[in-house]
Amino acid sequence: MAESLELCPVQSASDRRAFLNLPYRLYENCEPWVPRLRQSEAELSGLRKHPFWLDAEGQAFLARRGSRVVGRIVALVNHAHNRRFNERRGFFGFFDADDDPEVAHRLFSEAKQWCRQRGLTAMRGPVFPSLNYECGLLIEGFDLPPTFMMPYNHAYYERLIVAEGGEKCQDVYAFDAHVDMLERLDPKIRFAFTEVKRRFGVETRALDPRHFKRDIELFLDIYNRSLVGTWGFVPLSKAELGFMAKSLQWLLVPKLTSFASIEGKPIGVGWGMPDFNPAIKRARGRLFPFGWWYLLQTKKRCKRIRLLSTNVLPEYHGWGLGLATLERILPGALEMGVSEAEFSFVLESNHFSRATLERAGTKRTRSYRLYDFDLSG
Repeated sequence: MAESLELCPVQSASDRRAFLNLPYRLYENCEPWVPRLRQSEAELSGLRKHPFWLDAEGQAFLARRGSRVVGRIVALVNHAHNRRFNERRGFFGFFDADDDPEVAHRLFSEAKQWCRQRGLTAMRGPVFPSLNYECGLLIEGFDLPPTFMMPYNHAYYERLIVAEGGEKCQDVYAFDAHVDMLERLDPKIRFAFTEVKRRFGVETRALDPRHFKRDIELFLDIYNRSLVGTWGFVPLSKAELGFMAKSLQWLLVPKLTSFASIEGKPIGVGWGMPDFNPAIKRARGRLFPFGWWYLLQTKKRCKRIRLLSTNVLPEYHGWGLGLATLERILPGALEMGVSEAEFSFVLESNHFSRATLERAGTKRTRSYRLYDFDLSG
């Protein structure tokens, strides 16, 4: 006789360990999977302090059959999102489970009920825990390992989520580029780099480690201001900005950053990061005792980077200044020996960025999906 399925909120230290440990069992034989840094996952899922949760609330749940943990999920409400978009929307994230429809049904039923109890009429996800961090369910590209700070999941998760009423809301994409593409780059794009810089008098520079605090605050300020009209975007709070600045300090490589100015006014930023995931996988998600060392070694020699963000202030949109901003990173990346880059994530609704990347010859290698649930019925 099969053991009964039980659901419980994550409350004790034992529950928290079980929540963080579950993916290691589910993906034990999945070669592409890379764990998140355990400390980061605990913070972003609400199991440890993180400034995101100062203006949000959430609850993690575990599903068990006897002593065996078979699933997990986090239900949350992002108050900043609901104020900004005048919605009553909840979110879900950190869903992991065995390929068992009963487990998925119980987890999503619990998440939906948690949201309804707070007067919410819709639920969206997965988010980890918002669009400013990781988001989306992998639906294409399962044979490839994820790049740093991008999600990975089993293919059957899509079937489980759709069966529970999830409907496509928005897709996000990752595009891959290789150094060999530079030889085949469309001459019109090459011309755009130089002409835009000439016409606007664009000057670019890298992050200055001597003024790290100033530059990271400048980057995050432009990031917040540039994305105001972007689908689903909620600006990072001041507390999040400070926390992120501190977290990034030891991971950043100045050569992979770009600050663009016109007549001395900062108008754009570009940001790349080494793909730390091979080091994180080797350390099994733990910073100690050797994880820190593995990550620091990756900063010195990496073949693959992730270009997380190219942001230009709204009044300068539509002029190709993002390309001019990004161009400054290329020499430094080549000097480091970088041969591959991932551009992610790119919203399905961001037609300009998608068209530019496709025209440049990049290849869409991974697709992720956000789902909506109607809770009003």
